[in-house]
Amino acid sequence: MWKDLIVDIQNELSEYGLALRKPATNQEIKILQEEVISKFNGFTLPDEYIQFLTTVNGLDFNGLVIYGVDKKLLETKVEEEVHGFIESNEIWYENEWQKQYVFFGDSDIALYCYDLNQKVYLELDKPSCTIMNTFPDFNLMLEDALKIRLE
Repeated sequence: MWKDLIVDIQNELSEYGLALRKPATNQEIKILQEEVISKFNGFTLPDEYIQFLTTVNGLDFNGLVIYGVDKKLLETKVEEEVHGFIESNEIWYENEWQKQYVFFGDSDIALYCYDLNQKVYLELDKPSCTIMNTFPDFNLMLEDALKIRLE
């Protein structure tokens, strides 16, 4: 399960005196949900992604970025860079055809997203956007992305 992999990542980070980001608060997640519904045509964040945010507010590890609550929506200001869910999706949406996806993260070679038309989670090749992998839910997509970065 991805939560065990997050513990492994924390252990690896702690060897270098680093730590995971703090979890997002319920209020921050609520505000993010409201913003996402309004900006992305009624799309609701999956419960699994919300569980991730209550564990760690985004992740930037070994080339993998999983988006967190946008910095402007946080109750407590943070100094570290946060790859916000909304701002990251707005960047990807500069290409009209990418609006069929909701993006949850990326790496140097992949995009992790939900296909609004096919109702499935995908790993896309970053340069070509060719489908590399399909997942029935967010948890399995996240677990696969984390495993690759821990190898």
